[in-house]
Amino acid sequence: MAERDRRTVRDLRRGNRARVVQRLYFDGPLSRQELGPATGLSSGSISNVVAELVAEGLLEEAGVVGSDGGRPRTLLRVAPGGGLLIGIDIGETRVRVELFDLTLTELARTDRLLAQHRYDVERVVEHVRTGVADVLRDARADPERLLGIGIGVPGIIERGGPDGDVVHGPTIGWDTVPFEALLRAALDVPSPVPLFVDNGAKTLGQAEMWFGGGRGTGTAAIVLIGSGIGASVVHGGALTEESGRGSALEWGHTTVRMGGRRCRCGSIGCLETYAGAEALRERWYEAGGPLPDDADDETALAALLAAAFPEPGGAAPDPVAVSLLADTAECLGAALGDLINLFLPERVLLGGWAGLLIGPRLLPEIRRHARAYALAPALARTTIELGRLGPDAVTVGAATLPLAGFLARGGSRPAAAGPASGPASGPVSGAASGPTGGPEPGGVSAPRRWQRAPAPAPAPAAEST
Repeated sequence: MAERDRRTVRDLRRGNRARVVQRLYFDGPLSRQELGPATGLSSGSISNVVAELVAEGLLEEAGVVGSDGGRPRTLLRVAPGGGLLIGIDIGETRVRVELFDLTLTELARTDRLLAQHRYDVERVVEHVRTGVADVLRDARADPERLLGIGIGVPGIIERGGPDGDVVHGPTIGWDTVPFEALLRAALDVPSPVPLFVDNGAKTLGQAEMWFGGGRGTGTAAIVLIGSGIGASVVHGGALTEESGRGSALEWGHTTVRMGGRRCRCGSIGCLETYAGAEALRERWYEAGGPLPDDADDETALAALLAAAFPEPGGAAPDPVAVSLLADTAECLGAALGDLINLFLPERVLLGGWAGLLIGPRLLPEIRRHARAYALAPALARTTIELGRLGPDAVTVGAATLPLAGFLARGGSRPAAAGPASGPASGPVSGAASGPTGGPEPGGVSAPRRWQRAPAPAPAPAAEST
């Protein structure tokens, strides 16, 4: 009985800490007086929790505001120096590693190209190892302050094995790669630092829902267009998972053309073979587009867009390039129509480096084709827009994987090493479950790289003494 009582008090205390930390993270700065109604906690509980968190260096004062003739109120915010996070994007052309403070302000980054060796597993692991070491060194950061490392990868993630997360990536030649175990053996970080491996499209989706174009929506579909294509669908802040596999939707392998081109996954007619940057490079080259043999996907896509949309006063638009991109827009619109019919999102966001490159030119046509292929009632509630976080959104989303667990624990650091049970992808528990609705945050805010999303109203809180 005594042990159960101790556990109950401990759980209530952690829950109260989580409510305060999460509310300040997404809506701060706030005063103590504002935190009470926002969390459902009494003023006494707020005072106790805030005192603890300030003493631990997780909260700090952020100025004062007037209060209708009364004493000025001190504002509180999450302290940027309360911890460090690393986000990693195993992309199609490079491995990007970014170090962030607790408020997701970038402190350092490295990029290592994959053009020569592509997805050789040992080379990718080495890029991650040296990238992590480099960003910690460049920022003169103490590895003991790391709260976790999140990694976004192409492919399907299998969880629960003795070696941790395993990656199945047929399009990159990875077959049952024990990626988490390989990283744990390679990384020179303290053993309690947890690793979180997830699909890159899924981490992009989480970043857009927390800080970008998905804020305030109940359901959003976030599309990643790079050399390949993926998507994640978010319902009320929680990412849906395909058949419980913990991965984002393999939307890039939706069939858009019967008897079409052979995809690198082995199937035929996949969306990725018509709208992915690698496929666009191949199609442009096959059509006689002026490309050097060793042109990478980014160079080729820029050349294709320049040929189809020349500068005013320059050459006439290349009809082959125009036709190729028109076909690409129709394929994307048709596949988005399927996505809209199946998941009824309020918002569709096009992201990824290639999506952000082609989107400004092709978005009107993509919308037009989506209207033709989607059911009218489903499309009536949907807007199709560009993502708002830029090309490094995957690394930001990867960093939110350990961040979500940190917030759910009320600011407690990870306790032990070992394979993670899966990333906390989606809303963290407690009152502030992420950017799923509510009014825009108000009050005074400190300059930050990412504008945080408002949190929903809290559930009734249980008080602790």
